[in-house]
Amino acid sequence: MQDVIKFQTLEPGIVQLTMQDTAHKNTFSDALVTGLIRAFDHIKASNSYKVVILTGYGSYFSAGATKDGLLALANGQGQFTDTNIYSLTLDCPIPVISAMQGHGIGGGFVMGLFSDFIILSRESIYTTNFMKYGFTPGMGATYIVPKKLGVSLGHEMLLNAQTYRGETLKQRGIPFPVYPRNDVLTHALETAKQLAEKPRVALVTLKEHLVTPIRQKLPEIIKQELAMHEKTFYQQAVKERVSTFF
Repeated sequence: MQDVIKFQTLEPGIVQLTMQDTAHKNTFSDALVTGLIRAFDHIKASNSYKVVILTGYGSYFSAGATKDGLLALANGQGQFTDTNIYSLTLDCPIPVISAMQGHGIGGGFVMGLFSDFIILSRESIYTTNFMKYGFTPGMGATYIVPKKLGVSLGHEMLLNAQTYRGETLKQRGIPFPVYPRNDVLTHALETAKQLAEKPRVALVTLKEHLVTPIRQKLPEIIKQELAMHEKTFYQQAVKERVSTFF
């Protein structure tokens, strides 16, 4: 896990997970996915943590699916639900802060949006680029993107698959903070310290209450997204777009 996921206890109760799969630019490589799952399993099994900071390295937060992974799905070799990475932060019993200091692309951006707190950087790009490749969004994106960013902007991002700088999203009125890249982790740690002052039982209890509606809604959303994939994913045009544009 230490190779691609750096696990640090910054202060009592505060753990930071740094995704640093530099070889694959923090796409969902097997190593990164396995490392994230193991890290969150460890956090779930412990009673000593109160808050998680999830971040990336350099100019990358998470770049979503790999090219090989998309082509495999387009060839009918599995579904995105075969490995549940998208709701790791949602299912974590303690609050999770996504400190998106770098680019959040496709499923990588969506994964961050399932966190309890979200911080973006001015310089980085954020996109739900599923439709760029000719298939409809997955990973719960059709639900969490409009919910977190607002219906108008969320639908625009999902349909157009354009890229947006953090500063542009700030100007569009997103409801979470945007800072210069070098300041993102500083502000994430400030928030983490504020949370860590609270009793763990209170944090766990309140998070459970706040996210239960999302947890209950998500399985039906995933079912609907898989049904859309049956119509859109297994097309020759998708394979050609992934091969050309990725």
